[in-house]
Amino acid sequence: MTYQEILENARGCIGSYCKACPVCNGRACKNQIPGPGSKGMGDTASRNFDKWQEIRVNMDTLCENKEPDTTFTLFGHTFQYPFFAGPVGAVNLHYGEKYDDLSYNALMLKTCMENGIAAFTGDGTNPEVVVQAAKAIAGVGGQGIPTIKPWNLNTIQEKMNLCKEAGCFAVAMDIDASGLPFLKNMTPPAGSKTVEELREIINLSGMPFMVKGIMTVKGALKAKQAGALAVIVSNHGGRVLDQCPATAEVLTEIADALQGSGVKVFVDGGIRSGTDIFKALAMGADGVLICRPFVVAAYGGGAKGIQTYIEKLAGELKDTMAMCGAGSLAEITRDMVRV
Repeated sequence: MTYQEILENARGCIGSYCKACPVCNGRACKNQIPGPGSKGMGDTASRNFDKWQEIRVNMDTLCENKEPDTTFTLFGHTFQYPFFAGPVGAVNLHYGEKYDDLSYNALMLKTCMENGIAAFTGDGTNPEVVVQAAKAIAGVGGQGIPTIKPWNLNTIQEKMNLCKEAGCFAVAMDIDASGLPFLKNMTPPAGSKTVEELREIINLSGMPFMVKGIMTVKGALKAKQAGALAVIVSNHGGRVLDQCPATAEVLTEIADALQGSGVKVFVDGGIRSGTDIFKALAMGADGVLICRPFVVAAYGGGAKGIQTYIEKLAGELKDTMAMCGAGSLAEITRDMVRV
């Protein structure tokens, strides 16, 4: 199966919002919600993509000729590559009825694990989403990262208990999901958290905690203060606040602020190729998340489609590393890109 075949297959079953575009740049689905688009004017998702394309890579082939080493370790677990499938919620609403959250998470977790990476699972208003995601994560030996929305504390505690029972090696919270309408009218309240509230949640988790939705140095330092062991630079694909900067625009300053702190830095938003992954690592990220193209791969080819997309990203990353003189992830440095 080729990537082009995946796209063609996906167009027949992915619903009316996502267009399974040859390049997922946020333009064809602009400001469509429901759907994979973004909020308001809808420019943030496309800006995410565009800013990665403005960064160029510096070729240098006066170096040792060897196979690049892409192995990556996170919280004591080793993966073949430094990229992960990002979390998706309400997949049937946004992408079509072929999958629901339960079947999508089960497929993505198993296929990613079999191909050397891990998947994040999503969360939603249906409590069964996290229940079934936890079961699926347990089925792959804990090799998945559940992403919990910033609900009220009682709801969070219930979901954290499920994650612990599943043996997850880490847990995440997409704190920027506080901008989603279904969180705004809960009793007791849900949504944004203070540093003290986040610290309490992290302590409840009892496992390495990742905070997704960090877009400023100030936010990154607050996440560190609360006890997070990783932050994910993310604007939720532009789906929660219009007119945000692109993640590529803020990554380096956040990575610099956390350098030497022990807090891992990840980034998502508009990363679409192995070359983009290389750029993110050169600019200070430890790893990346990719979301929408993994959905298209699942709809267009099931497990084989996901495998094909992983292999595509891996091949592009290795090729860029080889052509820029990086024999391992640790050898990818900032002078290998031109911003």
